[in-house]
Amino acid sequence: MTADGSVGARTIDEVLAEARSRLRRLSPAEADAAHRAGAVVVDIRPAAQRATEGELPIATVVERNVLEWRFDPASDAALPFAHHDLEVVVLCQEGYTSSLAAAALQDLGVHRATDVIGGYAAWRAWQGTVTRAFERAR
Repeated sequence: MTADGSVGARTIDEVLAEARSRLRRLSPAEADAAHRAGAVVVDIRPAAQRATEGELPIATVVERNVLEWRFDPASDAALPFAHHDLEVVVLCQEGYTSSLAAAALQDLGVHRATDVIGGYAAWRAWQGTVTRAFERAR
């Protein structure tokens, strides 16, 4: 029983903390390196958010509402490359929904699923830093 008397109820902060406790979350630089080593980066943001905030060219777009079906190898809707040993790096706007989504993929047996700390916003900031450093070096 919880403090408020409800049985089995948890806050979203508790659910998020539990999900993240199972993940080895990646910085944008680590996620980029994982992609270069063969991981699939998956952008789960809705189309409107991608249109407003920008897109990540290396990402496979799979909106959150169909994620599990696309990565469950037993699903009729599975992506052709879906398998339980696939390294999947999930990306949302700020790194909250992606943690829950990566944990859901782990629940399906995609044991190498994780997410990006800070989400697309952090990746975009990191890319800007990398681009500026590259331009200074030229």
